[in-house]
Amino acid sequence: MPIKIPNNLPARSILEAEGVSVMLEKDAVRQDIRPMRIGLLNLMPNKAKTETQFARLLGASPLQIEMTLVKMTEHVPRNTSADHIVSFYRNWEDVRDEKFDGFIVTGAPVETLPFEDVTYWSELERIFDWTQTNVHGLMTICWGAQAAVHHFYGMPKYALDKKMFGVYRHRILDRTSPYLRGFSDDFAIPVSRWTEVRRADIPSESGMKVLMESDEAGVCLIDDPAHRALHMFNHIEYDSNSLADEYFRDRGSNVAVDVPKNYFPGDNPDVPPLNHWRSHAHLLFGNWINQIYQTTPFDVRDIGAKATDWNAPGRAVAAE
Repeated sequence: MPIKIPNNLPARSILEAEGVSVMLEKDAVRQDIRPMRIGLLNLMPNKAKTETQFARLLGASPLQIEMTLVKMTEHVPRNTSADHIVSFYRNWEDVRDEKFDGFIVTGAPVETLPFEDVTYWSELERIFDWTQTNVHGLMTICWGAQAAVHHFYGMPKYALDKKMFGVYRHRILDRTSPYLRGFSDDFAIPVSRWTEVRRADIPSESGMKVLMESDEAGVCLIDDPAHRALHMFNHIEYDSNSLADEYFRDRGSNVAVDVPKNYFPGDNPDVPPLNHWRSHAHLLFGNWINQIYQTTPFDVRDIGAKATDWNAPGRAVAAE
């Protein structure tokens, strides 16, 4: 099945050119199925690029996915046109009474600030609490993941001496996890952050489990069954050129940053980078969507209404 996104969203033409099946809204309503509803709280500065990255991964599923773009209610994005925001985004306050099968919270360029100093922190905390009653499966990315484990468990983040920047080899720590089906023994994932969380701060009674880790970059992916959540501390969703764009942007702003490690062939920024993580990004998102599909209530209204065993198959989203 294709992904259902707004007809005029800029990501549509990019995805169609890549061969991703995209469904028009008028065609989606003709199919006698309930699409999986996935919300994307997009906190990244380049909204259009981030929309495309996640739509690409969600659209690879054989299921019909309806992606809803969500923004903080009172925060005004500075790097995206007001017309784009008004045309395609909904304030969280306007969707808070709705239910979602899945919900993604992206990273944000605020990681060097204390959490409580982020202007929209109080609303984000309300959103995290809301996911526990209105969302079946939560995925958090980079700073969004740091914010989630801080909110739910009080875990701190630590400033790094320099930006952890590049494509780092990772390994699987739990091969029985349904989220890691099909993963290779080791694999590469893009990393771009100035802070980190540490395994030692994971509360022993939390039930959280580290699923991916890197000797150089540290904790990468945590399964948090108590909150039906996956916390991804790196950028597996990135495009081939995302780190290059960041590198040249930082250099242009006189930010002291090294050439991204293991990224440009021969560490030469003049040579186009190769993508070593695309297949594993699709695997992770496909496995996450499948886990949601297997366990989400048949009736979307039942999401959050009663306890659901996140790790046990349930009623699939199907024809009504």
